[in-house]
Amino acid sequence: MLDSLKKLAIGAFVAVIATTGVAQAESFTKLTQQGYKLGKLTTGKSGLPGWIASNGTKQYFCKMWANKAYVGKDGMVGFTSSGRQVGVDRATYERIIGGFDPSIPQLSDLKAGRARPADVGYCLPLS
Repeated sequence: MLDSLKKLAIGAFVAVIATTGVAQAESFTKLTQQGYKLGKLTTGKSGLPGWIASNGTKQYFCKMWANKAYVGKDGMVGFTSSGRQVGVDRATYERIIGGFDPSIPQLSDLKAGRARPADVGYCLPLS
């Protein structure tokens, strides 16, 4: 009985901690609807790429979800899980997938903060 009560208390504690962290995150779409604007692509404290979304008073760090981007008309890069850019042979990639993919953003747009909702992950408040 005491063992199951202990497990229940630990489970409740973990659930409270987990929901507290999730409750602070905002979606990029919701923030843009509230008037937030993205800054230029930067690196967060974790070293991951993303953008600062700001409304003038409050700021969020929005993680980049894009895992590849076109560079101009002929180039392409992929992003590792740590955010590092790796060159990709665009001609080979497009030959394998059957041609140009309009869902892949331009790197220049990502760098300038012109990201689409599909390119942006969760947004966490900056303290």
